[in-house]
Amino acid sequence: MKHPRIAGLWWGVVVGLLALALPSLQSVTRGAPAPHLPQAARWDVHAVRFASIPFQVSGLIQGADPSRRLDIAMMVWVLRGPNTRVAIVDSGFYREKFITRWKPADYHKPSEAVQAALGIEPGQITDVIISHIHWDHADGADLFPNARIWLQKEEYAHHISDTGGVLDRAIDADVATMLYGIKAAGRVSLVDGDDQEIMPGVRVYTGGKHTFASQYVGVQTRSGTVILASDNAYLYENLEKKIPIAQTLDPASNLAAQVRMLTLAGSLAKIVPGHDPAVFDRFPIVKPGVARID
Repeated sequence: MKHPRIAGLWWGVVVGLLALALPSLQSVTRGAPAPHLPQAARWDVHAVRFASIPFQVSGLIQGADPSRRLDIAMMVWVLRGPNTRVAIVDSGFYREKFITRWKPADYHKPSEAVQAALGIEPGQITDVIISHIHWDHADGADLFPNARIWLQKEEYAHHISDTGGVLDRAIDADVATMLYGIKAAGRVSLVDGDDQEIMPGVRVYTGGKHTFASQYVGVQTRSGTVILASDNAYLYENLEKKIPIAQTLDPASNLAAQVRMLTLAGSLAKIVPGHDPAVFDRFPIVKPGVARID
């Protein structure tokens, strides 16, 4: 048991300390500013069209009328984020053999299209997210000399050998050699699976099964999460009618991915399909061939 005098002295000390602390406590309760909390990264997103190619809709929508044709939009998506980071999703194509074979209309080299659209030089691109290894999405990766390339680990391993050779005919030999060279230079980051945040506010998801391990991208913007589907959903028609893409390794998985996209975005209005020219009808136009997505 404490001596009464000592207990009294102790109580006096406590009261004194409370008196000293009271003004600062009152300043908090009376509306003093709360400590600064960092906000989540927010990105500006633009779709940039660099060409058009006439295409059979039956090659895009399973079961579509073979007589239907559409001038599909060849696009890259530009993300401008915090700390001067500038990423693009997919890189288009520029090698002459693809231009000769496919004869794109209104073609501009993707790097030049981005610079003309938004004033961003190729060397300013810090990151290139490749959704899958097809020529029209991956061929232009080496147009951006300072960029880190983001690709699914399984997508790379399935298509490109340890010596840069082709393991699956889905990838073009020149694209395989090019990606192998960039990897050897230390500028390829292989993403290990689904639902991975590769940059603050940017996540990638698998399951679309357009190719062995194709990925799509979720971006945090001022209006919430925007989903850049790339070829995991070619057209709005895929999403609106719940029809798998025509070129998929697993139609059920592709449909499940489309449902998940809608869950992540919260609205069809915030999903951007990979080749639909209607993107430039549904989003505000900055200039011809350039739409603000966010």
